[in-house]
Amino acid sequence: MRQKVCIGDLGIVVTGKTPLKSNKAFYGDYALFLKPTDISESNKFTYETEEMFSQLAAEKFASSLIPKGAICIPCIGTIGTKMTMSHCDCYTNQSINSIICNNNYNNEYVYYLMKNFLPNLKSYNLGTASGREFISKSNFEKIEIIVEQDPTTQKRIANILSRYDSLIENYQKQIKLLEESAQRLYKEWFIDLRFPGHENTKIVDGVPEGWEKKKVGDLISKVQRTRQVAANNYQITGKFPVIDQSRNYIAGYTDDCECVLNVTIPYIVFGDHTRVLKYVPFSFAKGADGTQLIMSNDLERMPQSLFYNSLIEIDLSNYSYARHFKYLKEESILVPSKDIAERYDKIVSKYFQSIQKNREQIRLLTEARDRLLPKLMSGEFNICIND
Repeated sequence: MRQKVCIGDLGIVVTGKTPLKSNKAFYGDYALFLKPTDISESNKFTYETEEMFSQLAAEKFASSLIPKGAICIPCIGTIGTKMTMSHCDCYTNQSINSIICNNNYNNEYVYYLMKNFLPNLKSYNLGTASGREFISKSNFEKIEIIVEQDPTTQKRIANILSRYDSLIENYQKQIKLLEESAQRLYKEWFIDLRFPGHENTKIVDGVPEGWEKKKVGDLISKVQRTRQVAANNYQITGKFPVIDQSRNYIAGYTDDCECVLNVTIPYIVFGDHTRVLKYVPFSFAKGADGTQLIMSNDLERMPQSLFYNSLIEIDLSNYSYARHFKYLKEESILVPSKDIAERYDKIVSKYFQSIQKNREQIRLLTEARDRLLPKLMSGEFNICIND
């Protein structure tokens, strides 16, 4: 039986808190401290956060503790685009309202219930004086939503949808392992200088003979430009993904071919404000300002796979927030001999091919889950299968 209830009826709603930034004692490695910027639109769980609480902060803000299985939804800033489920006990900042379900509601079911409802949150935005989107805790609790009341049906719906997310997470883990393998090989060959034939290669001023150091800016080719896709034109489905570093890397899709870069050689994309690098071996359209496209101008000695892993090693954390690309171009990296570059690219390109196959599987699973989600939540599909 489906019934209209308020979000506050689903359980306790907790709004997080942020300790003073000036007090370094509040920050450490004791507990996850979740902010909206840590949450990905494509992931059910958030396993890593930019900052963590110290034990001191955890004790001071004990009343704001979010238990494992809570549903965390940003309600300040950008509303209605992302949410997450806590995979362990954690804390959040004041931008997030978290639902701790009571015994009447399956927390996995409530996660998918809210995921299906998420775009509707925009209509409850009261805004702030600065123009930011905002839903207060009290107003959030009063929002009405239609909820399945039968516990068995809740569990069955949750089980069906969770299977998709479990498969997606497995593919994501495989991608992470492949990326780590490529980076380990880079460190071995180009940082520790234990590349093939290193035993018989002279090192002159810290650089192997036949190699050289070059500024990143001197290695970047002029990139073809196309018309940018506006955020309000992003689609859920479409032929070409839209790359937008400010919104989860692949932010949406488009069928507008005038906006598309047809890729024969992979691009590297860099988020100027987010300091995020991605390797993109497929045709795509560019969204949002601040996403830089990087192409090597010497593909024999600096193939894209090597260029990408070289850039990942650059630490920009001490630079100011804006214009990170400007600082990135001033950094120097090693340019190896043609033979070593080819050998590295031959190995690592296979990793990236596997990564792309996994991404395609994630895309298909995500589309299937998102088509099924509203049908299960609306009661269009009669749930009569065994667990």
